[in-house]
Amino acid sequence: MNKITVAIDGYSSSGKSTMARELARRVGFTYVDSGAMYRTVTLYAMEHGMTGPDGSVDVKALVAALPEINIRFSHPDPDDMTVQHTMLNGRDVEREIRTIEVSNYVSPVATIPEVREYLVDQQRSMGREGGIVMDGRDIGTTVFPDAELKVFVNASPEERARRRVRELQAKDENVSYDEVLANVRERDYIDTHREVSPLRRADDAILLDNDHMTPAEQMDWLLNEFHKAADGKN
Repeated sequence: MNKITVAIDGYSSSGKSTMARELARRVGFTYVDSGAMYRTVTLYAMEHGMTGPDGSVDVKALVAALPEINIRFSHPDPDDMTVQHTMLNGRDVEREIRTIEVSNYVSPVATIPEVREYLVDQQRSMGREGGIVMDGRDIGTTVFPDAELKVFVNASPEERARRRVRELQAKDENVSYDEVLANVRERDYIDTHREVSPLRRADDAILLDNDHMTPAEQMDWLLNEFHKAADGKN
């Protein structure tokens, strides 16, 4: 099998990470959740007093601290390399970075050009040899513009909010649908309107609207597209 690069972009809570992780598991590729990297930087900023109650971020302080932020992925299950825990300076922060509090700040942090440059350099290094599935907001447009397979995932804000509520409640977080829907819509606006690497569908990305698809249907679709791309590479 050719070791192609797969770039999966899309809106928050569209299911792209679940799809990307499962595809990587099935085809034996490396999986990277680029969003976890931005969430980790956000958590660092929150823990070091760089965020305000009004949603503001101390950009100067965060940019200065970037060299002190070491992000790595650990693999607790050696038989399944798609099971990843995000490590911040050697500490497992996988649970902390998935909270609604981090979600409220991650999009503003992700608009900071220096943060994007810092993380994009790391992401490109991870995928230099191919054989990788990476999901995020700008993977097909900025990180890997030459990826052999690009997918853009979308669903309605209402459906994505419902999915996010189920996910958070499964982790015993007390959240309301209205709160999550507002967060989804705010992140959509910030992600699509930022000056550096805004969220958009790459010209050669295949659109997947999964509003009314089951996870199994999505995976069948994605596997079909993967094999077409992998078999077509010389």
